[in-house]
Amino acid sequence: MKFLNNAFEQLENRGFVFQTTHLEETKKILKEKPITFYIGIDPTADDLHIGHFFGLQMARILQDCGHRCIVLVGGATALIGDPTNKSDMRKILSKEEVARNAREISQIIKRFVRVDGENPAIIVDNADWLKPISYIDFLRDVGSHFNVNEMLSKDLYKNRLKQGGLTFMEMGYMLMQSFDFVHLNDKFDCVLQIGGSDQWGNICGGVELSRKMNFKDGTQRPLMMGLTCPLLTNADGVKMGKTEKGTLWVSREKTSAFEFFQHFVNCLDQDVERLLRFFTKIDVEEIKKMCKEDIVKAKKLMAFEVTKLVHGEAEASKAKETSENLFANGGVSENMPKQELSLSGQINILDFLAKLSIIKSKSDARRLMQQGGITINNEKKTDINEVFDFDQIKELIVKKGKKEFLKVVII
Repeated sequence: MKFLNNAFEQLENRGFVFQTTHLEETKKILKEKPITFYIGIDPTADDLHIGHFFGLQMARILQDCGHRCIVLVGGATALIGDPTNKSDMRKILSKEEVARNAREISQIIKRFVRVDGENPAIIVDNADWLKPISYIDFLRDVGSHFNVNEMLSKDLYKNRLKQGGLTFMEMGYMLMQSFDFVHLNDKFDCVLQIGGSDQWGNICGGVELSRKMNFKDGTQRPLMMGLTCPLLTNADGVKMGKTEKGTLWVSREKTSAFEFFQHFVNCLDQDVERLLRFFTKIDVEEIKKMCKEDIVKAKKLMAFEVTKLVHGEAEASKAKETSENLFANGGVSENMPKQELSLSGQINILDFLAKLSIIKSKSDARRLMQQGGITINNEKKTDINEVFDFDQIKELIVKKGKKEFLKVVII
């Protein structure tokens, strides 16, 4: 693979650079020669969400420029749980759950970074090196380099401290992730860790640990650096990736290609340029021109390209066609989202709406109806006391707001 010396320039130009531990040194080394970098993902679920995908986009750019990519699946760290910005302790997963999740997401990761051919990425699991270390050895070799007062002053612990519930176990998370960086440097000459800005404290911990261990042992290792991308938020500062059903996952079984497409086609106009920078290879000047001339067209292109990256071109084309048909045909399309419900007898409209995947709750249904945001079979519904007889109804087309449609099939 040809080495491209403009990796940092590409990342910066497309908006991926947020924080660096060593700005000039990072620019210099990425320009001079291929280096090894890593990004970590904890298998706290059996799928990846859009935030993981965003980070992997950053990794792919570096890989495409000729740098060696390591994706670390945190089979050990997931057993502890990252306390970063959490008000409560994460749910503790069983060892079996974490192992199963690690296997699942390792396969999904292969869709977003190259694992074969020239300059393949490698996928590693920190359980392989953290589990064999004895507790006493870890405290002596790693824990001795961490000052508790300094740790508690970091942003990643603040929410947990406010709630008065930070556990000793959670404090160990930073030590484990920091040691991961040192281990990968020893084994693979890894000198750069990348991740989202929420991982800044943990990344800095790894950089500092390497320096302190070198000083103690009198050894020399290359400078280890950290680089973060911004969190994926919209123009209002709200974290992207939430749908009516919850998290925006990359697997079709959890978030359909149509739902994925609709999530992005419904984004704020102010977000289109950033998302095109993040998720396409279109020249930045061309992106600016597109957004200035026709923001609706640019938004549709962005939604298609993001969906294509995650679900493939065929699914993206189908999602786009379904979306266009819905609006052209008054909300009816062969491939439109569908939900089956087992209902019978007379049911109040609010109780019915509360059962739908596109409605959060009964109170949400009431609010939407009062605002004129519910249409059923092309009839706007405003009477919260209306009753449906589901012994006589087999199918309904429900429209929420201007853009969300759902076919409800009564079984």
